[in-house]
Amino acid sequence: MEYREIPYVNKKVSRILFGSSMKPFLEGDSNDALLDAIVSLGINTIDTARVYGKAEDALGDWMERKGNRNQLVLLSKCCHFDLLTHRKRVNPHAIRKDWETSSRKLHTDFIDIYLLHRDDPDVETGPIVETLNAMHAEGKIGAFGGSNWTHQRIEEANEYAYAHNLIPFTVSSPNFGLAAQVRDPWGGGCVTISGPDNREARAWYEKNQMPVIAYSSLGHGFFSGKLKSSDTENREGVLDGPAMKGYGCPENFERLARCEILAKEKNVTVPQIAMAWIFRQKINTFAVVSTSKPERMQANIAAMELPLTPEECAWLDLETETRTI
Repeated sequence: MEYREIPYVNKKVSRILFGSSMKPFLEGDSNDALLDAIVSLGINTIDTARVYGKAEDALGDWMERKGNRNQLVLLSKCCHFDLLTHRKRVNPHAIRKDWETSSRKLHTDFIDIYLLHRDDPDVETGPIVETLNAMHAEGKIGAFGGSNWTHQRIEEANEYAYAHNLIPFTVSSPNFGLAAQVRDPWGGGCVTISGPDNREARAWYEKNQMPVIAYSSLGHGFFSGKLKSSDTENREGVLDGPAMKGYGCPENFERLARCEILAKEKNVTVPQIAMAWIFRQKINTFAVVSTSKPERMQANIAAMELPLTPEECAWLDLETETRTI
C-alpha cells in the first residue's frame, strides 16, 4: 500500500480508502471479518458520511470492539441535503449538528478529515470557513474541505481563509475516474472532474496538487468487471439506477471496451486497468473503493503498481483513436 500526507492529518493516508456506502454497513452490520481483512491489507483510511444510513454506527461499534481507532484515519461528511425535503443544509449550524451526531455514532471525539458533502452556491463561504477553523481549534477535526464542491468555490473559500489568516480547505472529494459522469447520479449538485468537459478543473488540481479523494472511482460499478462492453441490452440488470443515470452512455461503453482489450493483453482485470488509470494521472489522487470481498481490494491495491503509458491512458480516455503497441 502507498501512503501520502494530507495537510492537518496527523497520520499518513492510504491512497485507497475503504468506502462504507454499501451493504451491510448502511443497514448497521459492521461485518468485522471484512473490515479486519481490509485493514490487514494496509488500508488505514475509511470513508463514511452522516447520510450513509447506519454506517457510522457500524464503524463506531467495530472500532470500539477492536480498540483500533488511533490506528485509523476517519473521513466523514456533513451537510448533505435533507433526503425527504431536499432542503439544502450548508450552514454552520448543520456542520456542528452533524459532527455531534457523527462523533457519537463513531465513538470518537475527533474526525481526521471532515468534508461538506454538498455545496450551496448561494451561501457565502466565510461563515463556513470560520466554523471549520473553530472546530479545528477545538480539537474536533483535522483536515477539512468539500465533497462535490467546484474548484471555483474551493478557491473562493480559500481566498477568504488567506485574507483572514485562517486554515484553508486542503482536500477535495469530487467524482473522478475513467468513466465520465454524464448526469448527476444522486442529485443535489454532484460534482465531477472526469470527462472532456472538465479539463479546466483537472488542470487546476494538477497545478495545485490538492489531494483529490475520488468517489465512484470505478464508475459506481461500471468498471467492476461484472458489466461487459457488449452487454448493452442487459446493462440495467448489472448496473443500479444511479450507475445507469450517471455513467450509462456510449462513450463509457467504448472506454470499457478499451479496458477489456488492455486487460486481456496485460493479463489483468478490467477494474485493475481502470484503477491503474486513476493513479497514472498527474493529479494527487486517492480513490474510494467499496467491496465485499477482500481479494477484490487486494487486486485494486496491486493495480497501483500496474504500468500504463501516457499513450495508453490517453487511448483509454478516448483522447486518441489509435495507440502504439
